[in-house]
Amino acid sequence: MESRTAKFRIGQVVRHRIYPFRGVIFDVDPVFANSDEWWQAIPEDQRPSKDQPFYHLFAENEETEYVAYVSEQNLVDDEGGPPVRHPQAREFFRRDRKGKYRMDKTELN
Repeated sequence: MESRTAKFRIGQVVRHRIYPFRGVIFDVDPVFANSDEWWQAIPEDQRPSKDQPFYHLFAENEETEYVAYVSEQNLVDDEGGPPVRHPQAREFFRRDRKGKYRMDKTELN
């Protein structure tokens, strides 16, 4: 598998192209790096290609907050929306005056 350059960056707010959730990216895998069980759980007609970046998100929908693992093809930019309410987003990131998420260096130690 040949990896591609990631379209999105750590700290960027994105939303899922199909499902009603959004989140802030906290890690990127250059290609699929999850379990075969996870992969097989995706309906076959919706399974994304493994040879693209996959993103770890502090995600949220109307009901709850959680961590999501999403292929690049299923994400779109959502930087103009409200702040992400996921509690871990506030632990790992600080929002600047323009509303962008920046890694909080104190949390990396």
